[in-house]
Amino acid sequence: MTQLTLLCLPYSGASAMVYSRWRRKLPEWLKLQPLELPGRGARFGEPLHTDMRRLALQLAHEQKATLKAPYAMFGHSLGALLACELAHALRSLGGPEPVALFASGTAAPTMRADYDRGFAEPKTDAELIEQLRTLNGTSEEVLANEELMSLTLPVLRADFLLCGRFEPQQRPLLKCPVHVLGGKADRATTEQLIGWRKETHGSFSVDMLAGGHFFIHEHEAKVLRVIKDQLEVHHRRHGLMAVS
Repeated sequence: MTQLTLLCLPYSGASAMVYSRWRRKLPEWLKLQPLELPGRGARFGEPLHTDMRRLALQLAHEQKATLKAPYAMFGHSLGALLACELAHALRSLGGPEPVALFASGTAAPTMRADYDRGFAEPKTDAELIEQLRTLNGTSEEVLANEELMSLTLPVLRADFLLCGRFEPQQRPLLKCPVHVLGGKADRATTEQLIGWRKETHGSFSVDMLAGGHFFIHEHEAKVLRVIKDQLEVHHRRHGLMAVS
């Protein structure tokens, strides 16, 4: 059975494990492939990145040898921005474009001046913890765990710099559809989400879900339904076996 691969890129401070639950909840024709970033999870010993394009190019070189069409990309928050950069990096190396890009929970590349204000300089531990508290995705028990925070905060600090120091670049647009997901109570505005339309010549859609920044966990079933529904057209086009 030929499968459609879904590359998933994590949000700030997270490892690829945040997507592990999805594997048993997606149809068999959709192969989940979470990408681990340097400095976390199985790649904990590798140096962290603070330059988005260098990181995207490294990931592109790593994926190019084994990645075959058809594939799609999903990224949440930092992961959405990185997924877009990775699609461009793969294209620059002669690789195929994704059949779809899912950008979740963050402002478009050209709409980040206000969204990333204050993130271009390293934040203190206290500032990072307060930011986590604001996003409502981390319990107070975890925030108070000094050992856990000592592992998490360096990753989070580097990831915030990845976003804060990112600058949009003039280049040929992607050709694949771009599907945006947003949380109705998240800080990304409608205008900032719609700005993703400027990244592609292909079709474009926006789905707004209830919840804040971590709506992908709060409403996981709905997020997976959007992904599955949007990819079924490519699934049929490539003649993949229909197993749900």
